[in-house]
Amino acid sequence: MELLEERIRKDGIVKEGNVLKVDNFLNHQMDIELFDEMGKEFKRLFADKPINKILTIEASGIGIACVVARHFHVPVVFAKKTQSINIDGEVYSSKVESFTHKRVYDVIVSKKYLSPDDHVLIIDDFLANGCAVNGLIEIIEKSGATVEGIGIAVEKGWQIGGKTLRDQGYQLESLAIVESMDPATGEIVFRH
Repeated sequence: MELLEERIRKDGIVKEGNVLKVDNFLNHQMDIELFDEMGKEFKRLFADKPINKILTIEASGIGIACVVARHFHVPVVFAKKTQSINIDGEVYSSKVESFTHKRVYDVIVSKKYLSPDDHVLIIDDFLANGCAVNGLIEIIEKSGATVEGIGIAVEKGWQIGGKTLRDQGYQLESLAIVESMDPATGEIVFRH
């Protein structure tokens, strides 16, 4: 998606350790007009799927998922990284390792919000090694629901997540795939 790539080139900051900082428009301060365009694009890419739920993981994916859900006219469910007294009843859970935070989370979704009748589109802000998405897939499988597709804002193309998920047969659509980044020059190269 050219609009997202342009914004990453303009406002993204490349840091050591394969970190792309886009917090001024994507995952801290959020550009809702950009998100709306991303939502339109995901709706176009998954128009033929019978999606009735969007699933993401807290926290950075929630904003994007909510705007995408408006285009599909479906609810958003987000996997929580901590058990809460507000979650009553049984939950589906999975272990997810965060590339950014360098730690493992137990993520949970209440069984009330996913069932075998659900056709789920996974939405997230970044895809690196695929740990978060694989955790969400595991939760969807435990619920008996169907994974209809995976929508990612920014994929780090040199890491294994995207290739692995595509090789497993999932329809994975990333709006911007970063092929390489250079922290010394700030240069970002996208895959087309």
